[in-house]
Amino acid sequence: MEEHSIFHRMISHLRSTCKYYTGYPKDLGPSRVIHFTSEREFVHILHQGYPVVVAFTIRGNLTKHLDRVLEEAAAEFYPHVKFMRVECPKYPGFCLTRQRKEYPFIEIFHSPEQASTRERGADPNITKYAVKVLPFNYDLSAYGFREYFKRQGI
Repeated sequence: MEEHSIFHRMISHLRSTCKYYTGYPKDLGPSRVIHFTSEREFVHILHQGYPVVVAFTIRGNLTKHLDRVLEEAAAEFYPHVKFMRVECPKYPGFCLTRQRKEYPFIEIFHSPEQASTRERGADPNITKYAVKVLPFNYDLSAYGFREYFKRQGI
């Protein structure tokens, strides 16, 4: 086995001990970002009572930065806020209901409440819910999410 230089050992020690060293990827552990698979799963996650940050994306160079930001923010706010990523080419129906044409964009869904069913002819077996949806227009970073959550009282 080769012997590492003093400089290499010093840098590796710095990386392992310094919490805020920005030149090296952070060890965030397992991914906390949920990948969208169905609307039923999305509704199930909403019913857990936590706010859900949903990133509507398409694959590309721009989304690589967004993926890193989501991973970092999901690790920081776990388990109080859930983060979900939707690849819009795979699930176009869910993305088209948002009525946005530019990708990627982020929306925050929270506080599902049972909606009143006063409609005539409504099926009594179907339960409808009202969910607050807030657009996210802050800085794309864990700090931006933190400030947004403070401002919205989440």
